[in-house]
Amino acid sequence: MQKIAIFHILKFIKMKTVTYLICSLFLVVLSFLVSGYSTNENDETLSKLVKVALRNTGNSLLLQSKDSTSLVLPVTESPKNNFHLSFQTELIITPDSLVKAINKNFTALNLPNDYLVEVINCSNKEVSYSYSVSNNEEKNIIPCLGRNLPLRCYSINVSFNQNTALMGLGFGAPWYALVLLGIMGATLLYFSKKKQITKISDSFSFISIGDYKFYKDQNELVKNDLNIKLTSKESELLQIFCNNPNQVVKRDFLLKEVWEDKGVFVGRSLDTFISKLRKKFKGDNHINIINVHGVGYKLEVANKNRK
Repeated sequence: MQKIAIFHILKFIKMKTVTYLICSLFLVVLSFLVSGYSTNENDETLSKLVKVALRNTGNSLLLQSKDSTSLVLPVTESPKNNFHLSFQTELIITPDSLVKAINKNFTALNLPNDYLVEVINCSNKEVSYSYSVSNNEEKNIIPCLGRNLPLRCYSINVSFNQNTALMGLGFGAPWYALVLLGIMGATLLYFSKKKQITKISDSFSFISIGDYKFYKDQNELVKNDLNIKLTSKESELLQIFCNNPNQVVKRDFLLKEVWEDKGVFVGRSLDTFISKLRKKFKGDNHINIINVHGVGYKLEVANKNRK
């Protein structure tokens, strides 16, 4: 029976392992789906916020050029994380004001602090001014402050480091929710596995009766390599006797516990089942179920060492 029990436990663990692997695979796939959705959503959010920041920057530059009527043209994005700001008319660009305006608007909208700014001359497409900002302030390069660019047609390009852009907005609520989901899933799987292993171990626990092992959950008696099947009623009766070893159990109590509480009333059924149980133990002369006339029954297990 021990070999059978071990076999069932190993089989159960193997099945549970497969189940956990499938669950883990599902969580991995879900992670990719959520992360993909989150990345796309964050890219869209980044694009919208940058366009708002650049339009505000363009408005500030026009006002500094004493122009309150010209339009800031729609901000375009091409390719990904590269934004293009242009104006309806010519303007003077002061690098100090440009740097301050972009920094103010980007900070207000919590945009990534890692980007390259280029001021492009519309006529010859040359870079008239550029600077770079990094998360590491020591790497910031902002040259030629105080040298104004003459009145010309300019456009402004802003390019974000793609990885930094994703980091800036990619680890918001969706990512935290995903991490929390993973932790919860791992915790639930751990306790579920622990509970199931405990349950199956309990199901193979037994009570020793002389040379026999009584497996209540399996309705089975085992003696060496001999397995003896029991009916559910026989198991219930034997469990009561095991709970009261070498003690008289009243007949009325047995009837109530095994039959009456389940809505079934019998006459001689108890005597019949007692007789069947006696036959199950015929292989051990030290075990006997004694009839105490007018009172009940007693499971008596004699001490083999007693002379």
